[in-house]
Amino acid sequence: MWLKMSKTSIFNGPTVCLEDMLQVREGRSFRQKSLMEKYPHASLLCATMNIPGPVKTSEKLGQAFTVITDMVKKTLADHILFDKTISPKTGWEYYMVSTLPAFELKKRLIAIEESSDLGRLMDLDVLEKDETGLLNPISRTDLGKEPRKCFICSEVAKECGRFRKHSVEQMQEVISQMIDRVLDTCPD
Repeated sequence: MWLKMSKTSIFNGPTVCLEDMLQVREGRSFRQKSLMEKYPHASLLCATMNIPGPVKTSEKLGQAFTVITDMVKKTLADHILFDKTISPKTGWEYYMVSTLPAFELKKRLIAIEESSDLGRLMDLDVLEKDETGLLNPISRTDLGKEPRKCFICSEVAKECGRFRKHSVEQMQEVISQMIDRVLDTCPD
C-alpha cells in the first residue's frame, strides 16, 4: 500500500502529450544555441530529468531535481559563468555555462551521476561549440566510460528504452522508491 501511495504522490501533476514534448525540445535547442552564441568559448550543461509517463512535474520530482542541481552548483561553483532553471510542465531544465573544458565538465558530471541514485534519473548533457559553429554533445563513451545502465535490469539503458523492455508502471514504481529513499535521507 505504501508503494501505491508513494507512487501516486510522486506522479501526481499535470500531464503532457507528445506535442508538448516536441515544442519544449525546440525551445531547449534554441536556448542552447543562444547560450553558446553568447559564451562561444565555454561549455554548456543542460540538465533534465528522464521520467517515463505523462507526468513530468510534481513536488517530489522537483525536490529530486533540486538535490542534483544543488550538487552540480556546489561542485562547480568556481566554474559557473551563468546558470538558470526553468520549469515548463514538461519537466525542469537547468542550464549552466561553465569555464571548464567540455570533457572536464562531463567527467565531473559523471561523478555526480554516479554518486547518487537520483543521478541515474538525470540527463546531464554537456555541449560544446566546434570550429564550424555546431553544438556537439560530449558522451560518457567519449570519456571511455560504459553507456548508462538501466536502473531496473542493469542492461544498457538505451537498449531497454529502444525495445520498451520495461513498462511505464514498472519504471515509475522503481523511480518512486529511489526518490523516496534519497529524499528521506536528505536534511530539510
